[in-house]
Amino acid sequence: MPSSAPTPINAQRAQPPRGLYLHVPFCRSLCPYCDFVVIAGAAAFGPRSRMGGYLSAVEREIDLRAKANDAAFSALGGVRDDVQRLPLETLYLGGGTPSLLSAEQLASLISRVRDRFGLVSGAEVTLECNPGADERGDFTAAVQAGVTRFSIGAQSMDVAALRELGRRHGPDDVAESIAAARAAGAASVSIDLLADLPGVSLASWADSLNAALVLRPDHISVYALTLATGGADEGEGSVDDRLATPAGALAWRRRAAVEQDEERGAEELELLDTRLPAAGFNWYEISNWAREGHTSRHNRLYWERASVEAVGPGAHAFDGATRRWNSANLDAWEGALMSGELPPGGAAAQISDRDAVAEGIVLSLRMSTGVDHEAVVAAGFAEVLEWGETNGLLLPHPEDAARVQLTMRGRLLSNELFSRIV
Repeated sequence: MPSSAPTPINAQRAQPPRGLYLHVPFCRSLCPYCDFVVIAGAAAFGPRSRMGGYLSAVEREIDLRAKANDAAFSALGGVRDDVQRLPLETLYLGGGTPSLLSAEQLASLISRVRDRFGLVSGAEVTLECNPGADERGDFTAAVQAGVTRFSIGAQSMDVAALRELGRRHGPDDVAESIAAARAAGAASVSIDLLADLPGVSLASWADSLNAALVLRPDHISVYALTLATGGADEGEGSVDDRLATPAGALAWRRRAAVEQDEERGAEELELLDTRLPAAGFNWYEISNWAREGHTSRHNRLYWERASVEAVGPGAHAFDGATRRWNSANLDAWEGALMSGELPPGGAAAQISDRDAVAEGIVLSLRMSTGVDHEAVVAAGFAEVLEWGETNGLLLPHPEDAARVQLTMRGRLLSNELFSRIV
């Protein structure tokens, strides 16, 4: 039987956080395709580095966010007496390149979260890291600090593709990073790969995938390369939660987009559906495959519309009813916190119950567990189900006929289906 999946009906009430995302924005260099909040160059390293001020500010934000959650959900005097804030199930340090933190800095941040929010026994603590020798950090120290899972940004195992993407590492660095994580005692090791890379043939991409599988990671995320070419205000959220895209990066994206091939990208994703199960990986979300027991618990919280707190510049949080984001401006974010205030940012208006249901259906359909057919019909989306089934995008779940899930065609054309729901 498939594992339990959330009901697509949402009560639209704020809930205490089950996970926390901590954004570390610093990188040694800026990759031209990256749209995350990243600070590179002199502000990241050397005598003008902003790292020290960032660390002081993010610790204050951890304190203030924990205090605010206690005020809302504490069993002793919180404004919500129907729920209780429990220790976090997951902590995810993303970036940027969080593995650039020193052993002491990383241990201090994890300890701060444990002291202020609490971490359940067996909590999943993920650290994103780049594989380069001067970027991967100290895996042994990270495990000793409490990291249980490493997410390694391989992106490709093809030397030419890595250079085109502006990556600083090579395939050997990926292998060395996975080996070091294993030797350190990591409970789980994940790697990220990119599909539909500009100018990369299907054969070369398949060779890269095979080289990654030889390294036997526990989890693989594969994302189609998306190249936003409209500037800083393109995409979801608010302009304030992103930094302006450098002109050089925009020019690179426009050149690279010409060399992408939607049909080739689809063939690459179809190859995953054959190659990964044969290598022992189970598909559990549109872009994610894992060996038994190695799904990302933190990412599942997002797909289940669970409450996830967030700290750091540009970080996004969701409390089960409202989304909130921090300003990406390091000066504004840091300045407020050093004055004892929560950082500036924004909050999306609470969406309607129907829109929350639609969002829950879409997120559930992204996962292999799919959705309960009758619950979706009862929510008013029967026509969408019929359209998806008629066009080969949906089929009954092979292990539970009461549920429906995306077909391979549905995963490739999921946006066509989702646009009819939301």
